[in-house]
Amino acid sequence: MSKRSRQRRSNHASLLIATLLGAALSGCVSRDMSDLEARVQELLTRKATSAIPPLPEVKLPESYVYQSADANRRDPFESFKKETAAQAAQKGAPVDAKTAELMKEIEGHNPEDLENFELDSLRMVGTLQDANELWGIILDKTGTVHRVKVGNYMGRNHGKILSISEDKIELREIVSTSTGSNGLEERAASIALSEPK
Repeated sequence: MSKRSRQRRSNHASLLIATLLGAALSGCVSRDMSDLEARVQELLTRKATSAIPPLPEVKLPESYVYQSADANRRDPFESFKKETAAQAAQKGAPVDAKTAELMKEIEGHNPEDLENFELDSLRMVGTLQDANELWGIILDKTGTVHRVKVGNYMGRNHGKILSISEDKIELREIVSTSTGSNGLEERAASIALSEPK
């Protein structure tokens, strides 16, 4: 018997088995849905057994107006930028030239998206190079990816990006002076390239 005839017999046998199996399974299917229709009709005619209870009354919380006992302490509801300028104006304290310059920078730039996050919650995940400059790729805690360049700001302390390299981003932050006076000072910070997870 040739190879071709064996293959034909095998194909015929497979077709016969498939036909018999299809015929056997079609006998198992019933088109009668009278029991389902009866059950649906029973459920539709059933009366509701109980009413839905009303929603509980919403009680509004009492409002509270914050008043500081000490006028020299900062209001925790004022932003850092407003607080610094307001304190200097209230106290009539002289502001040194460096603090005045830093306050001017804070008030003069438009806030950027990454200034809404603490610096330690941001991760450097890579860089992009085009013909003109190197861009840093930053991942915020919500999972959004941002592209930054030298001169952009990030972090809550007005961190200005000074340089970007393949393995880190160096910034300069503006913070209150460590002496507790009304001044501002610069502080160096950096974000290193994160290891892939």
